[in-house]
Order: sequence, then structure tokens, then C-alpha cells
Amino acid sequence: MNDRKQLEAIEDAHLAPYAMRAGNSVGRAFPEAEHDYRTCFQRDRDRIIHCAAFRRLQYKTQVFLNWEGDHFRTRLTHTIEVAQAARTIARALALNEDLCEAVSLAHDLGHTPFGHAGEHAMRDLMRDHGGYEHNGQSLRIVDELERHYQPRFPGLNLTHEVRHGLMKHVTDYDKPLFKGLTTREGPSLEAQVANFADEISYNAHDVDDGIDSKVLTWQAGRKSELFAEAEAFARANVPEGEDDLLRYQLVRRLKDLQVTDLLEHTARRLKEEGFSDVRAVLAYAGKEPVVDFSPAFKAKVKGLKVMLFNELYMSRTVRRSMEKVTRFMRQLFERFVSEPYLMPGGFVKRIEQRVRTHRVVCDYIAGMTDRYAKEQYKKLFDPDVW
Repeated sequence: MNDRKQLEAIEDAHLAPYAMRAGNSVGRAFPEAEHDYRTCFQRDRDRIIHCAAFRRLQYKTQVFLNWEGDHFRTRLTHTIEVAQAARTIARALALNEDLCEAVSLAHDLGHTPFGHAGEHAMRDLMRDHGGYEHNGQSLRIVDELERHYQPRFPGLNLTHEVRHGLMKHVTDYDKPLFKGLTTREGPSLEAQVANFADEISYNAHDVDDGIDSKVLTWQAGRKSELFAEAEAFARANVPEGEDDLLRYQLVRRLKDLQVTDLLEHTARRLKEEGFSDVRAVLAYAGKEPVVDFSPAFKAKVKGLKVMLFNELYMSRTVRRSMEKVTRFMRQLFERFVSEPYLMPGGFVKRIEQRVRTHRVVCDYIAGMTDRYAKEQYKKLFDPDVW
């Protein structure tokens, strides 16, 4: 039987020397006995999957609002795709799959409702009150806001390595949101993999959703060299008239091209750097991440992002929805700040415990699903809804 010690021995035998090993974890802020049959990173993954914030991702917007179609990505389906891509990359590079998966599953827990428009609105609202950034909010959720293990400890008490992975870009964020982490420490290779798995996933599935919605046209997509390359492959392998299959093969090829280039370039970089162990990775001070696309391919990815920004994210359809979202996010925020008793009792209690009102309101609204935020707006501002 593979108990925890045997699983850790398997990691020692099969992972690369620069991979994180569960048996060498720095540990948790609040010490706990190890599990008999799960490594610490597997345990973190399971805690994330079972937390309420993870379940709420199913009703949070990725690009298209939740009620605009059943087949568009949500934050939850995006997260699942990121975890799948991260495990594939980690396996090929002999990195720790469980750590990659845990970071991937938690990376978007801190997103507001209504996608990036909601995040931008919250960032503006919190500008003079400690700031808001979704990676920092994800860490805040797993450290403080999920309360499954009280009174033993707040939050989910995840390992240092998973928590550090949630920072992604180490020096960019508010220090109070990252207390207890060594910010001078560089990201692990597993954290870098989760970061690029996120990018690879949304680059591909935003194309998929954009075409499916008919907001993004094939002609507009061809402004991207990478899109055109993937389309040529798809058309060569799909019979004429099979539009849904053509779109699927396009997206599949976009993912394949990105993952392949990332793996090949990263393998070369790892060989060049010659990391002897994890400590060498964490101490690495290079300007560019080790896990990365090749320079030529990076230019293609940038072109794809520019096309998506201009043709999808800035489209009239998306911008009209997001402008409306921004207005009512502000109205919700301002109402709860002025009348905190309108929030559930647990949030009011935190204000009474001297947590700043703006931060508590931010936590409340950022945790809402699209549907719940819409319901709360109606109850507060629609005279016909009680």
C-alpha cells in the first residue's frame, strides 16, 4: 500500500532535483500531524476543493456573464482547465504535479464576480483603503476567510509552498496581504508552471468562447499569427462545413502549440542553469522566469493577446455588459460601507472586532457570485423586490 511515506519516497525517486518535494515542505503556519495516506500538497489540494470559495467559482464570470450561455467558461471551468494544463507540464518536466495542481485550483479564489470588470471596479474602490488584487485576495481567503478549522487555526492552514505559489509575481503586491511569507524568495518552478498554465488556458478558451458567441470572427482572429497558424492546421484536418469541430480543433491546436514551445524552451533553460536543488531555484535572480516561452514564440503569444483585447475584450458586447457591472459594483460597495448592518452578521461582527469596514465590505463583495451580487442589488435598489 502507498502510504504517505511511500508516496514521498516515490517523489524522491522520480522527480527532478530542482522539483519541490512534499517531504521537504517548510510546513504550515500552525503545525499539524501529517496524514497517513496523503502528502501535504495532496492534502492542500483537497482542502481547496472542499472550501466554499472554490464552489462559488462555478457562478463567477470568466469573460461572458454567467447567464449569457451555458457553454461559456466560468471561473470554475477555467480553473479546472488550468489544473489540467499544469499537471501535464509538470509531469513532462518531472516537477511536483500535486503542488502545481493545488496552486492552480486556488489561483482564482480571490476573483470578484463579473470577471475583470469586477476586479477593476474593486481595485478602484479600495485604492485608498489598503488596495485589492485578486492573487492577494486568494491568499487572504485561504489564510483567514475560510473558517473550517476554528478554533484550532484560521483559514485552511495551507503549506508555505502553496501559499507562496499564490503570489505568482512576488514583489508586486501589498505586504500586509502576504504576511508570513519570505518575499525575497523567488517562485518555485511549480508556481511558475501554474502561472503559465493559467495564461495558456485563457489564451485558448477565450478564443473558443469568443467564436462561439460570434463576437470574435475568424477574420478578426487571423490578425494574430498564432491564431492563423492554428486555424490552418484545423482546416487541414476537418471536413468542410463542420464548424463546431473546426473551432474545437483550432482551440486544441492553440493549446498544443503553447504547451510544446513552453516545454521545449523551459527544458533548454533548465539545462543551461543547471539547478542542483530547490534552493538554487528559489535563490535564482534572473530577470525572466525559467519556465517561459521562447522569445520568438512569446512574440506570437503577445500578438494573440493583442488580438483578443481589441476584438473580444474591447468589443461593444463585452464592454456594454462590463460598464453596467462597474456601476452596480460601485453602488453595492458604497451602500454596504455606509450601512454595514445590511451585510450578514458574521461580517458585521468582524467590523465590531475592529477590522476596517472597507476591507470587510471588499471581502463580502469579492466573495459573491454573479448571481448573488445581482440578487443583492435588486434587494437593495429595486422597490419591487424584498
